[in-house]
This record gives sequence, structure tokens and C-alpha cells, in this order.
Amino acid sequence: MRLLCLDVDGVLTDGGLQYTEDGVEAKIFCTQDGQALKMLAAAGIATALITGRTSHLLERRARELEIDHVYQGAHDKRAALADLLERTGLSADAIAHVGDDIPDLPLFRRVGFAIAPANRHPALDPYVHHLTETRGGQGAVREVCHLLLCAQGRWAEALTPYL
Repeated sequence: MRLLCLDVDGVLTDGGLQYTEDGVEAKIFCTQDGQALKMLAAAGIATALITGRTSHLLERRARELEIDHVYQGAHDKRAALADLLERTGLSADAIAHVGDDIPDLPLFRRVGFAIAPANRHPALDPYVHHLTETRGGQGAVREVCHLLLCAQGRWAEALTPYL
């Protein structure tokens, strides 16, 4: 895989939405997922986010993690994937996508490796190549990054800067 594409709510977060009395939105991101995404990038595997929602919090998190491609408000995830393929020059077979809900089905049917976290909607099951043991927002992305690095024989290399 040359690129890891992620949904956000239910994958990078637990899917819950929190609002203050003033209507300010809050999201909780797993720091271990963030560290794993940095390791993936250091190994030369690009990242992308495709989400139907729009959030300033996500913009900030994407900048912090230096995520290569961000598509927010993508109500037609097919169109976002088509744009991503055009921008990167990659084939859909070179992309892994992690999604947890029905709007991810069009991507699962196109990409080379479809992954769902433990908290996925069961309608995804026939289209999933790999199910994580962990839930979205609780380390599922870290699990996926580890899986991809190991599959490419690059896990030891990814650890080297920390040894």
C-alpha cells in the first residue's frame, strides 16, 4: 500500500460528538493513532482523510500530523477518492481505506485494502478485507499502521529513530 486513507468520526475518533452550551464542538483523538501516523509518513506511506463532516478541529489535527490530503464535507466519497487518485497518480489498488459506516462502502468497493474498526456497522462486513481488534478512536489506526508497516517489512525501520 502506498497511501492510507481514513474516515474520521468512528475511525480517528470514537464517533461521539460533544458540544458545549455555547455550541462549541469537541472531539477526542487518540495520541497513539497520531504517533503511528507519523511513523507511517516517515516510512514513505502517504495519508489522506475523507469525511462527510467539516470541523476546524480536524483541520488542526491534520496539520499537526502533516496529513497529505484532507477532504472535509465529502458527502460523495467517490468523488473525493477520484480527486485523490488524480492528484496522487496512484491506482485505487495502492490505497488502503479505513471506514466504519455505510458512507464508506463506495471506497471499500474500489480500494485495494478495505479495513474496518471493531465498532463498524455490520453492513460493511462483506466488503472488508481486515477487521481491527480495537475500536475507532481507541487505537484502531495505530493497529492498521502497524499492520501496513509489518506487511511491507518496515516495522523495524519505523522503530529505529526511537531506539
